[in-house]
Amino acid sequence: MKIKSIESFCNEFVGFVRVTAENGSQGWGQVSTYHSDITSQVLHRQVAPWVLGKDTSDLDDLLDFVTEREHKFPGSYLRRAMAGFDTAIWDLRGKLAGKPVAALLGGSAGPIRAYASSMKRDITPKDEAARLLRLRDEKGFDAFKVRAGAEVGRGLDEWPGRTEEIIPTMRESLGDNVDLLIDANSCYCPERAIEIGHMLQDNGFCHFEEPCPYWELEQTKQVTDALEIDVTGGEQDCDLPTWKRMIDIRAVDIVQPDILYLGGISRTLRVVEMAKEAGLPVTPHCANLSLVTLFTMHLLRAIPNAGKYLEFSIEGSDYYPWQDGLFVEDPYGITDGQATVTDAPGWGVEIEPEWLARSTYQISEAS
Repeated sequence: MKIKSIESFCNEFVGFVRVTAENGSQGWGQVSTYHSDITSQVLHRQVAPWVLGKDTSDLDDLLDFVTEREHKFPGSYLRRAMAGFDTAIWDLRGKLAGKPVAALLGGSAGPIRAYASSMKRDITPKDEAARLLRLRDEKGFDAFKVRAGAEVGRGLDEWPGRTEEIIPTMRESLGDNVDLLIDANSCYCPERAIEIGHMLQDNGFCHFEEPCPYWELEQTKQVTDALEIDVTGGEQDCDLPTWKRMIDIRAVDIVQPDILYLGGISRTLRVVEMAKEAGLPVTPHCANLSLVTLFTMHLLRAIPNAGKYLEFSIEGSDYYPWQDGLFVEDPYGITDGQATVTDAPGWGVEIEPEWLARSTYQISEAS
């Protein structure tokens, strides 16, 4: 199957991609969120010229071809743009087969346990606990993630003492029957991360995410080796050799690729396979309610080494105003703490036409 056109519909925050095959069939995908207008330019300038009119049956090889042709640009923007093409191809395949992408990947439709993921640091531990309790009672979540330190904070907290307060407050407020996770977003040196890790262990936390600057794999490994709690990471990494090294040295206990940061479903499956061979679970990063969480739902329904849960952002329009009005029907209902992959073909979602009409449009076509 060959693609005759690639269209993008974007604003600064999110960008959707539509591919059209020579037979007229279509599929929808998404470039990564954040600076999506720039990523869409990369899609048309540096991805489209190498994939239009090419056979897409071996998507891995085609994406490698893009990487080779753009070898002077090995970084994140190229991967984020490639993801838009990749995810649209998977939707097209699903629609042609009349199956959800999860089924194409060897899985099935159905429920997935989710953890309620807080993005906020500008919230007191008391107020954070109160809103998570409401979500437990209203939506049935039984796993929650909060934030430690300051984002890439060079060892500093959001304000002095916040981390030392939020750790025991979450356990005392939410009780013993929930899983507690925490994300340091590259805040700490190894010594401080290990100190925080012991506090987490003492309070029954089960997941310590990105404790050290993510690019310092040896630092993260020091923390992993020193603690019993699962140390996790990988969301930012888009280079497959870096992933191989991370897994080979066992820098983390759980790997967390982001499908859109990494370059799409096909490249994420390569990381999944590396992790499977090493006996490591995969709990992907998907920190907003654009299509990335839906993509992750389909992946988790299919892979044999899926982690315990789906990351599910609890932030609404006060935090992510750009999330409003993206879809005709919301694919993100939570019942008893679980999200559900439907049996609709492809991704099973329709982009809101009014949103598309307001977006910045661009098309690249095969010559």
